[in-house]
Amino acid sequence: METSIIVVTQAFGVHETEVDITNQSIALNYAPSGKTPYSLHRVVRSWSQNYAGLALLHRLVAAVAAGEMDRDEAQQTLADIRHKPKPFPGWLTTVAAGLFSATFVVFIGGGVVGAGVAFLSMMLMMTVVDLLGRARIPEFFSIMAGGFIATMIALVLYTLDVDLAPSLVVAGGIMLLLPSGRFVSAVQDAINGFPVTAAGRFVSAFLVFAALIAGIVAATVFASMLGVRELDLAQEPFADYPVWLLGILVFAAAIWNSIFEQSEWRLLLPTAVVSLAGFAVYVGAEFIGVGSRLTPAIAAVAIGALGRYVALRMGAPQLVVAVPGILFLLPGLTIFRSMYKIAMDTGEMMEGVIGLFNAAVVIMAIAAGVVLGDTIARPFTTAFQANERRRIGRR
Repeated sequence: METSIIVVTQAFGVHETEVDITNQSIALNYAPSGKTPYSLHRVVRSWSQNYAGLALLHRLVAAVAAGEMDRDEAQQTLADIRHKPKPFPGWLTTVAAGLFSATFVVFIGGGVVGAGVAFLSMMLMMTVVDLLGRARIPEFFSIMAGGFIATMIALVLYTLDVDLAPSLVVAGGIMLLLPSGRFVSAVQDAINGFPVTAAGRFVSAFLVFAALIAGIVAATVFASMLGVRELDLAQEPFADYPVWLLGILVFAAAIWNSIFEQSEWRLLLPTAVVSLAGFAVYVGAEFIGVGSRLTPAIAAVAIGALGRYVALRMGAPQLVVAVPGILFLLPGLTIFRSMYKIAMDTGEMMEGVIGLFNAAVVIMAIAAGVVLGDTIARPFTTAFQANERRRIGRR
């Protein structure tokens, strides 16, 4: 984002600018030598998923950099992008969220009943989160409510002896609430030399993470007060499926998540293919015994590199392809199991804290892997980007 702003300002003759971006604001400082400096500050009051708009904005920046547009044309194009309808209606994104949750539950070892419960609870949860967002409730509390609903439904059905694994259902339910995109952007900004921007995004991401944890803890404590029996977390889930079936689940999950993130129609299949390729790398790294902590990071590097190449070929930023592609790597089950131990068993509190720390480390490793993959792929996409700019300039 910072690079895009600098490219646009320089294309229009505004040099010597500094940009700082957080999750809620953009600050642009213009300090020409020997002249009066200027500062512009824009606060973002609300936001929503719109990867299609992000891809259109990427193409606009490319066109400006190629000299195809003057400032008036660029402003009009930006206005058109802001008012362009999203590719998918709201009800379809809610259904896609439910399908993703159900697919992920099956992927990590859940049964058909658990997948069905995850599907319904996810749709309810996302509806509530959306309504709270429309009512201008702070994001912290809406995410907390989502985590509470996902956990409470699973635990109540568990105490009613419904045949499901509640920990798997909750893990599938919280995946779309994890601030994976923000972690990737924050790590990318930190590595590329934008510490203020990275710090703001890290704070925002960790607040979402804390809200999710608070919702899980509140639900487990409340369920205990209602007499819900404690879970047996000693039993590890096991997905006894062939690799090809797991690959299909990963492919489908990437499509559902891309729809939820409002990606473009033409990016759905390429995103799923990149995710499937990352899963193949994951299986290969696991086969040679790399280790449970390093394996997701290696797969994330592959997804980051392929995501950059595919995204640029399709006229979109890497994030649009990479973020939906990495969700199957995130340790949602570890997060729930750790928080359950912290909330319900003081004797295992330290083990829960360690598990939560390990989950955070894995998430950061995955985010860093995506950024590393993007960096590795740059020499292979530089020529392509130059050709693309010349092609735009000739139009």
